[in-house]
Amino acid sequence: MNGVGRIALRSVARFTAAAAVALLAQHVAAQDVRKNFVMHPAPKAVPAITFEDEAGASQSLAEFTGKVVVLNIWATWCVPCRREMPALDRLQSILGSDDFAVVPISIDRGGIDAIKKFYTEVEIKNLPIYLDVSGQTVRRLDAVGLPTTLILDRNGQEIGRVIGPDEWDAPEITEFLKSIIAGKVDSIERVAHNDDRHESTPGLLARGLRWLKALVAK
Repeated sequence: MNGVGRIALRSVARFTAAAAVALLAQHVAAQDVRKNFVMHPAPKAVPAITFEDEAGASQSLAEFTGKVVVLNIWATWCVPCRREMPALDRLQSILGSDDFAVVPISIDRGGIDAIKKFYTEVEIKNLPIYLDVSGQTVRRLDAVGLPTTLILDRNGQEIGRVIGPDEWDAPEITEFLKSIIAGKVDSIERVAHNDDRHESTPGLLARGLRWLKALVAK
């Protein structure tokens, strides 16, 4: 590629990255919902947990190895959880595939029937039913309250978490999750490593994401 072409490509890349970062920053400033997001310096091992599916069969997180997972710990008696579940349902509708899954684990002591009733009330159509009446999920995953949501990579490791409810089907969140699915983001260290050595769109977007992480970490 000649010099003019390289300059044009860099200009387009800078504009694309700047526009993306501006959009993300605008949403954060307007709604102030990203302050509850924590992204880890490097992926963290997740303790083994078990839970039941709708049929009462035992399940574990190992069943989802190979997928990026949004693991949501919730309960029907938790008001913020109830408000956030429709967004998680829409997220599963948007991204659900062989590469991605929303895994909502309820700690309801009322059992499967309580969850089914709630799903019917708010018209949850895309999410599976998983239940842990023992509450060990909360303890083993160090959830400080409900809802708590972990983002797991394809190896089942935690790369970040959200404490409290969020707008999971918001455009900037779905785009961020798409980046994780595509393998472009798996930790702050990974984002930082994709640095100024390459004047290309991925490098510029990485710098934009790095700036975003610094913003939401405040």
